[in-house]
Amino acid sequence: MLIKEYHILLPMSLEEYQVAQLYMIQKKSREESSGEGSGVEILANRPYSDGPGGSGQYTHKIYHVGSHIPSWFRALLPKAALQVEEESWNAYPYTRTRYTCPFVEKFSIEIETYYRPDSGKQTNVFNLTAAEKRQRILDTIDIVRDPISPNEYKVEEDPKLYRSAKTGRGPLGDDWLEGAMAAGPLMCAYKLCKVEFRYWGMQSKIEQFIHDVGLRKVMLRAHRQAWCWQDEWTELTMEDIRQLEEETARMLAQKMAKCAEAEEAAAAPSAEGQAELGSTNGQDRAEGQGPPDASPDDTFAKQWSTSSRSSYSSQHGGEGARVGVGAGGLWGVN
Repeated sequence: MLIKEYHILLPMSLEEYQVAQLYMIQKKSREESSGEGSGVEILANRPYSDGPGGSGQYTHKIYHVGSHIPSWFRALLPKAALQVEEESWNAYPYTRTRYTCPFVEKFSIEIETYYRPDSGKQTNVFNLTAAEKRQRILDTIDIVRDPISPNEYKVEEDPKLYRSAKTGRGPLGDDWLEGAMAAGPLMCAYKLCKVEFRYWGMQSKIEQFIHDVGLRKVMLRAHRQAWCWQDEWTELTMEDIRQLEEETARMLAQKMAKCAEAEEAAAAPSAEGQAELGSTNGQDRAEGQGPPDASPDDTFAKQWSTSSRSSYSSQHGGEGARVGVGAGGLWGVN
């Protein structure tokens, strides 16, 4: 398991961030749902009264992450493994999120977050033991100074260039933190992220990749966007946010249904194709030909195929959920 604690600083109040974060998540959910291999399905979004942090909002989502995984790793996985389930308990200013893959049972991401009106200097906000602190790696994310990949850079999402027409804030210089510490507002998202991928020969590489690309890279860009989209959310109330979330869920459900219909139509063989397939199979059996030998990649992929499917079926009462419009690119922003 690789454990990192990220400190993400922003020049806004906790009240502003609550709206900014939820607005950013629903907007990114829409933008990420562009077709097979990317996007999000929202299965549940409801309040709870007795859970992590006390009372809050529970969400259950499915991310389809095929387009976010490098080809060398994607080739090892069955298609059904390219989806990640997210369960999140948002009792702001505390949240807890868990990511699992139904067909990769030895994989999980656990994220705990505290939001505090400070400069990120608390050394043990999660009350870790001495052993846990030795295992933890600290990493501060700066939305202004940290580099972003050229293929994701957008001028309108650059805090160094953005100025809010409604609030007059921005642009932010490299010394923005000193100014925010002196005059405010300032807040920090403390995120304790535990990544586990318990497969021999791949564990260290995959856990590091998830932290670097699936978490840190995503969190940096998402919080740059939260700041630079403030003219879109600054006048919204929490009631407005819940309405937007409902509209987003309906839109994503419609996209999922259309994508599923297209996949089913493409997968269904024609009558002529079925006849040809039957003829070919009969010829193969007559000639005594069996299935080709499994490749090393196939063998690796089967590490989680049988037992994980059984685990998923037992937990969900049958076969795994159908693959619709996927989800991806939002890990860690809750």
